[in-house]
Amino acid sequence: MARGDLIYAYRELFNRQGVYKHYGIDCGDGTVIHYRKPSETIERTSLPTFARGGKIYVKQYPTHFIPDVVIRRAESRLGERNYNLLSNNCEHFAVWCKTGVSESPQIQNFIPIMTQMNTENLYEPIKRALQEKDPDKANRLLTKALAEIKGVWNTLQPQYNQDVREISAWQKVAIQALKQNREDLARAAIIRKKDYEKRAQENKEKLDQLAQMTETLIRNRLNVK
Repeated sequence: MARGDLIYAYRELFNRQGVYKHYGIDCGDGTVIHYRKPSETIERTSLPTFARGGKIYVKQYPTHFIPDVVIRRAESRLGERNYNLLSNNCEHFAVWCKTGVSESPQIQNFIPIMTQMNTENLYEPIKRALQEKDPDKANRLLTKALAEIKGVWNTLQPQYNQDVREISAWQKVAIQALKQNREDLARAAIIRKKDYEKRAQENKEKLDQLAQMTETLIRNRLNVK
């Protein structure tokens, strides 16, 4: 490890090691800046506190800021308390410090972009997993529920992405039609755009439902300090 490195350590879920990665920025002096739990605050802690007894790994990027810039970016957000599992988690923060892009492939591979599903169908299996007293049975129930969620994502995310592109495309069509004094074509394009916007809004509501379910799951079962 070196100053400015993006580092991570594996954390556990349901007493199973290596379930997810916790990310931070190595300051090069024995400390790490990361989104710490349960305070949900960006803090500077010792390496042992960050690792919690586990091994620390370094994630490499072909393009990134120099170490001094990485550290300054991390320090600029010390004390921040805007944690969000889906949009501003420990990985989002660390990758932003290192590369300037706020992203979390770990979450992208875990939480689906919802487009055409009844999210209420997912409440019951997650509820059973949270209420189950037997850790092994609870783990099996949770694994099944998350597998269903990921399966929906793998199927529907391309369609969601296409909807987003369609909104942009029809907006451009409408603008071009107006430039050519074709108000009829512009109106038709706007109608198509609104159809896609309506579907996108419905999908956003489903995504919010999923986010709430996931946060409930994490808060009840994940003991991260």
